[in-house]
Amino acid sequence: MVHPVQLGKATRMSYSKINEVLEMPNLIEIQKNSYQWFLEEGLREVLRDVSPISDYTGNLIMEFIDYSLDENIKYSVEECKERDTTYSAPLKVRVRLINKETGEVKEQEIFMGDFPLMTETGTFVINGAERVIVSQLVRSPGIYYSMDRDKTGKKLYSNTVIPNRGAWLEYETDSNNIVSVRIDRTRKLPITVFLRALGYGTDAQLIQLFGEDEKLLATIQKDNTKSEEEGLLEVYKRLRPGEPPTVESAGTLLNNLFFDPKRYDLSKVGRYKFNKKLALAYRIWGKFAADSIADGQTGEIIVEKGHVITEEAAWKIQNSGVNVVNLDINGKIVRVIGNNTVDIKGYINFDASSVGITEKVRYGILKQILDEYSSDEDIKTAIINNKDLLIPKNITVDDIIASVNYILGLDDGIGTLDDIDHLGNRRLRSVGELLQNQFRIGLARMERVVRERMTIQDIDIVTPQALINIRPVAAAIKEFFGSSQLSQFMDQTNPLAELTHKRRLSALGPGGLSRERAGFEVRDVHHSHYGRMCPIETPEGPNIGLIGSLSTYARVNEYGFIEAPYRKVDKKTNRVTDEVVYMTADEEDGYIVAEANEPLDAEGRFVNKRIGCRFQDEIIEVSPDRVDYMDVSPKQLVSVATAMIPFLENDDANRALMGSNMQRQAVPLIKPEAPIIATGIEYKAARDSGVVKICQNSGIVEKVTSNEIVVLREDGVKDHYKLLKYQRSNQGTCINQRPIVKKGEKVNAGDVIADGPSTDQGEIS
Repeated sequence: MVHPVQLGKATRMSYSKINEVLEMPNLIEIQKNSYQWFLEEGLREVLRDVSPISDYTGNLIMEFIDYSLDENIKYSVEECKERDTTYSAPLKVRVRLINKETGEVKEQEIFMGDFPLMTETGTFVINGAERVIVSQLVRSPGIYYSMDRDKTGKKLYSNTVIPNRGAWLEYETDSNNIVSVRIDRTRKLPITVFLRALGYGTDAQLIQLFGEDEKLLATIQKDNTKSEEEGLLEVYKRLRPGEPPTVESAGTLLNNLFFDPKRYDLSKVGRYKFNKKLALAYRIWGKFAADSIADGQTGEIIVEKGHVITEEAAWKIQNSGVNVVNLDINGKIVRVIGNNTVDIKGYINFDASSVGITEKVRYGILKQILDEYSSDEDIKTAIINNKDLLIPKNITVDDIIASVNYILGLDDGIGTLDDIDHLGNRRLRSVGELLQNQFRIGLARMERVVRERMTIQDIDIVTPQALINIRPVAAAIKEFFGSSQLSQFMDQTNPLAELTHKRRLSALGPGGLSRERAGFEVRDVHHSHYGRMCPIETPEGPNIGLIGSLSTYARVNEYGFIEAPYRKVDKKTNRVTDEVVYMTADEEDGYIVAEANEPLDAEGRFVNKRIGCRFQDEIIEVSPDRVDYMDVSPKQLVSVATAMIPFLENDDANRALMGSNMQRQAVPLIKPEAPIIATGIEYKAARDSGVVKICQNSGIVEKVTSNEIVVLREDGVKDHYKLLKYQRSNQGTCINQRPIVKKGEKVNAGDVIADGPSTDQGEIS
């Protein structure tokens, strides 16, 4: 049904057969939201991590209490470009210095350097030039299992524990069934040596913990150590060859490597991935119980011996505090050990998120708190005070035991292998996080200086100002914006080029891949890219597949994973509802998803008897009652630039790739003309790229000149809109805004009142 649609000042006839249920999100929100998070939370996190700084004797303690960005900014964005300066605001931090000997407390507000601000359009002005911080796609911290085969075809398993920062831990099995471990890329050790060092010293303790597992018994046989002390010494010899080993120094070393939150950080994401992978429930669900399983709290039987464990029962078992379950796998008894985490909801009477708990918590610590306190208020306070113990940033012994148990169970079909190129295992580091990491580096350097100065200066007269040297912090930030591989000179050829640059996803950069090392698999299109990353827009040449572009409807969640929107299908009535659910790639893997162009009747039910759907990496045909979700729009799988190609479905993929890349190279014309055949995204792209002037408040246009528009608001106040005239862009093209309203015309808030470069009546052209 052909119907008119209003796009900017232009009215177009729409031939689309699919009505859109979801408004496209703001196209540069990936930049803006990330920076906003950094200003509100990211900075606070870093200051909290560094504080308190104490001197070597523990007499002086310095704490960072709060921070603020100064409101009065020296120059506006335009002035900064003219003067070749950086658009920034002064960062002030409140610092408290406590003298333990005298009990004296000094507080000061300290200037910590100028902090670059993000402009309205998601860019930074550094030394007068506009720059963009590109988001980086990296492997998510977490735990990954993979499989190889040896010459005889026997399955060999290996896994890697990747923290955000800290030592790596890798396990592998070999042809002789021996499980070995590498700590921080050193030589291999039998896994039992490492487990002994963690406190399971004797063979009996190990067998009691893991059961009579053949791999474990083979490893014990190869292992020469027989006690916790011997295990510690052996680990120390591998990590520090040539130094005289003592049990004490070995214990300290292990503790520093894995259990010290200052040196080992899984990050919020890593903890989330860890708890998800090692959760008992996911591993026992759908299997047969070898014994009756009782509730850890009440003792009632949840699953009888020999029965199948349902999903509901599996979660009930885990959340009741049960951590070890014996399964019957084809007559063989296999032990499954979780990482001892529970959902706190079942244990407290208030909302967990109100005390900052958004993740599963360690059962042992929670039980201690609940045993010690009874009133809700006391429990609340205890949870807030022990948050870092309940949700540890570092790895725990429980995690290590669960991860070893996982690799032992893979042969029996318990647990799953991971695909490293799946977007459920890769996450985005956007502006905010990249800045946070730089700021952390700067503060760590400053911390050293502060410690040294504390020892030198006179304790009685010292002030926070005298101790703090802001140079390392300012230098780290400046270095990041000036010379990081991810801080790029903005491509400003035309508005589409700007927009695409801000939505770019790069696998290169510090902590990422390098062009030479990246293999074919990393570059390839993956089924999890659907609706998250464009399969078409990527450079030709050495960077192919390493640099991509965010899809039109995709958004980034709090953990940095890319989410795609889907319409929910109501299973009771078999109707496709207008309820939209955003899912990450690993959540989507469990569902059957129909295409956006699948015909629906007036009720919202599927017309056809067989529906073409996606399930993981296959295209399948199913009956309508098996469909879980449906795409929101046919353009959700492509990026903004690709969505501007009319009749894209008739193009060859290679030519479409060239087309989407070349549209970014078009030079703005003196007289732009909107396309005769558009795809409907032109207005949204022009608007979000920030090149057109948008009316802030409704009113009547009082005056129009070539460089200013005055709108008289309904409350009698005049709004003045200054237009940019004949400015030079980064690429040497012309930036010029032209009014498209007349004197006396009525305008509404959100209307386009002036065209920018490459736009005609508010549409990209």
